[in-house]
Order: sequence, then structure tokens, then C-alpha cells
Amino acid sequence: MSRAFVKEDSDGPPRRFHLPKRDDPGFDAAAAWALLEGANEGDSLSAQQATGYRWGEPGLRGHVERILHEATTSGNERLVQLAERFLNASRTL
Repeated sequence: MSRAFVKEDSDGPPRRFHLPKRDDPGFDAAAAWALLEGANEGDSLSAQQATGYRWGEPGLRGHVERILHEATTSGNERLVQLAERFLNASRTL
């Protein structure tokens, strides 16, 4: 994993991600968002721990592709960058 996505020196408690229960049909979509949010904040580890998914999880590709489309449409360049990195990582797993 890129060191750009790992926050080694935490300056506070681990980030809390608001996720539905794992058996909720919306869990995977929320997990995809949480992984991208964690990467954006330099705290991918907490997002991975909260979701149970690793960065680039192939099972989340569809959700991340939808996020990428929305980010492209809205002009959110940072989210586009993160989603593309996630998708690239999912191809190597």
C-alpha cells in the first residue's frame, strides 16, 4: 500500500466511520465511501479496520465506479483521483 494512504503517527483516537450493520444491503456501498474517505484523510488503516475490507477490494469495484462517475460529473478532482487509485489497486489483487 502506498505510504500516502497510511497515517503512521495518529494525533488522536481512530476515526469513527458511520456504517450500517454488515448484513444491511447498503453496507458495501458505505464501506466503499469509508475507504475513500479514510484515504483522503491519510487514515486508510482505520477505514480498513472499520469496514473489514482492504484498499482495492475487488468486491467493491462497482460501488467505487459509481462514486467515480459522480465525482467526475461534479468535478470533485480529489475524489476522482482516490477512486481511480482504488480501482487500479483492485486490478492487482
